[in-house]
Amino acid sequence: MATHAQRDAFHPDLPSQEEPAVENRLGIRHVPAGSLDGSTAQTAGMRRLAAISSATTGSQRLWMGQTHVEPSTSSGDHHHGEAETAIYVVSGRPEFVYYDNASGQEVRVVTGPGDYLFIPPYLPHREENNQAAEEAVVVIARSTQEAIVVNLPSLRG
Repeated sequence: MATHAQRDAFHPDLPSQEEPAVENRLGIRHVPAGSLDGSTAQTAGMRRLAAISSATTGSQRLWMGQTHVEPSTSSGDHHHGEAETAIYVVSGRPEFVYYDNASGQEVRVVTGPGDYLFIPPYLPHREENNQAAEEAVVVIARSTQEAIVVNLPSLRG
């Protein structure tokens, strides 16, 4: 068997002595752009669509989807429980706002297409699209299989 050091770029998933072969691999699951699932947890001011979830693909540990924020719109304050959240900005200039306990101030992170963000578990935040004419679209990946959303009355929880 190949060891990790012996694998090449064309075969990175070959089993090794450290990694037993998976007996029951699922095939690739394709979710076409027009098949995203809107029956996921929502927050006022935004629309979430699930692409990868237990319901759409049988995913066990990962959730991935899109969020759309209309022009001149702000989401409600919320957090995503135990989930780590990674965000990729597809279009628009969305702003992400959270409350920094150390400084006692709201912090605003202004983004643009191609930017990435990491939001730690339980961090209250909101998304804003302060552009007058362009929808903001982001792709989201979470470390849990479903979209955990806890809507809050404010950023201070």
